[in-house]
Amino acid sequence: MEGLISLNHGSGGKQTHELISRVFAKSFGMSGPLTDSAVLKITGSRIAFTTDSYVVDPLFFPGGNIGKLAVCGTVNDLAVSGARPLYLSASFIIEEGFPAAKLSDIVASMAEEARKAGIKIVTGDTKVVEKGKCDKLFITTSGTGILTGDLEHISTGKRIHNGDRIIINGPVGNHAIAVLGARNNLSFSTPVVSDCASLNLLIKPLLAECTEVHFMSGT
Repeated sequence: MEGLISLNHGSGGKQTHELISRVFAKSFGMSGPLTDSAVLKITGSRIAFTTDSYVVDPLFFPGGNIGKLAVCGTVNDLAVSGARPLYLSASFIIEEGFPAAKLSDIVASMAEEARKAGIKIVTGDTKVVEKGKCDKLFITTSGTGILTGDLEHISTGKRIHNGDRIIINGPVGNHAIAVLGARNNLSFSTPVVSDCASLNLLIKPLLAECTEVHFMSGT
């Protein structure tokens, strides 16, 4: 792959897919569908494993903050793969001079969201970099969950076919608009609040009652 990396390469669209396929997947020998979580077989069991980094600006927005978003995003990547989320790790890159009180608030929200989702944050890492070397705070979370045999197909999308019905669990765009509004000090006639939430407890009864779920995505 040639040229320079642009912001579009991190937007989640076509250029992101091209970057992942031509650089990361090719170099790391990744095969199969590159979806929300990797499905791995370990001593006869199957687990889902996922990781994601969060660099949202601003760190606090209506309905949440970067910490809540990091937990919800990783839990949901596991849940939409048909897995039962169990454990998360959390890694922090903190800019020198960042207010300790804000960090405490963010970490508290992560702990609260983990409690609501029924999962545990069990390990992590912390680095502090010189002022100007990062934008306040970056968080990377990874997660693992158990996947039962009859749900393995969900993460692959192999059962998708013409005629499938698409179900959306809520309004589209609330989170993006809430963050954009907070970033640019926009006011709306109707308040817009981020709908970021852990969906594993919503997905669990769905999968228990419906055997015809072909694919799910957290984005």
